[in-house]
Amino acid sequence: MKRFLVILLASLMVMSFAAPIVIKSSDVHPHGYPTVEAVKMMGRIIEVMTNGKYKIEVYTSGQLGDEKETIEQTIMNAIQMTRVSVAPLQMFYDPIGVFTMPYLFRDEDHFWKVLEGPIGEELLKGVEKIGLVGLCYYDAGARSFYTRRPVQKPEDLKGMKIRVQMNEVMVALMQALGATGVPMAFAEVYTALQTGVVDGAENNPPSYYTTRHFEVAPYYCLDAHTRIPEILLISKAFWDKLTPEEKLIFKTAAIASAQYEKYLWKQMELKALEEVQKGGAKIFQPDITAFQKAAQSVYDKFPQYKDLIKRIQEVK
Repeated sequence: MKRFLVILLASLMVMSFAAPIVIKSSDVHPHGYPTVEAVKMMGRIIEVMTNGKYKIEVYTSGQLGDEKETIEQTIMNAIQMTRVSVAPLQMFYDPIGVFTMPYLFRDEDHFWKVLEGPIGEELLKGVEKIGLVGLCYYDAGARSFYTRRPVQKPEDLKGMKIRVQMNEVMVALMQALGATGVPMAFAEVYTALQTGVVDGAENNPPSYYTTRHFEVAPYYCLDAHTRIPEILLISKAFWDKLTPEEKLIFKTAAIASAQYEKYLWKQMELKALEEVQKGGAKIFQPDITAFQKAAQSVYDKFPQYKDLIKRIQEVK
């Protein structure tokens, strides 16, 4: 009996001091940003639920590369997780690019009904074809233009160079509005605006605020041309090594983090709009109808999304 207790105690000590399996997770946003804090929360849940077997280390501010690069790294399992916009993911899995189509959603309620319904689940599942597993979607609000000179109608964009995500739809949208879309890594945008390499960019209020882009592009036109979700991805090569119980823990923790991120997002969105105005930004509420009309030609250029768009529009 004594020998058994000694062996048991030794085993428990080994288990207690075993190094956790580290999961590297990437985000281009800084500490404090809703998506970053949501992944940290997910990590805390997983660490507790697996008795310390797994530990998520979040690398922020693009330390591990831009979103395209971290998608590639996650596919290869060089890193295990990444939080990205679905816009660059379209280069790897085209169907999810439907979410980048301009003025696709009627409102925020419609947006979440689509993402949390069969269409959203179908597209999450679809990324497994490219070596990834979609864990959940995160809110990223609506994207609008911010520029070095005022924009209040589509004609004001004519001739401008606008930084866009690495996504074909966004380049086509800029062309439809008379501007030139310039795909560029997120970390390069401040300097590009400051030096006039680009005349503007487009993003949601929290990103406009946390990057301090309002300092170099002080005119914010809230046209809300897209509502592109974020997505939390994990390497399928890593995922396939998890037990069924561990997969359930990871998925449950991801879903909980998505609800937390929604809450954080709402708080930060309000704060961001207040703070950028305090910092000198001028905010315009344009006639969105004019922008919607100008953007219609984009739909003709992406016929592969026709059926998905119809299904999305039918969601009530």
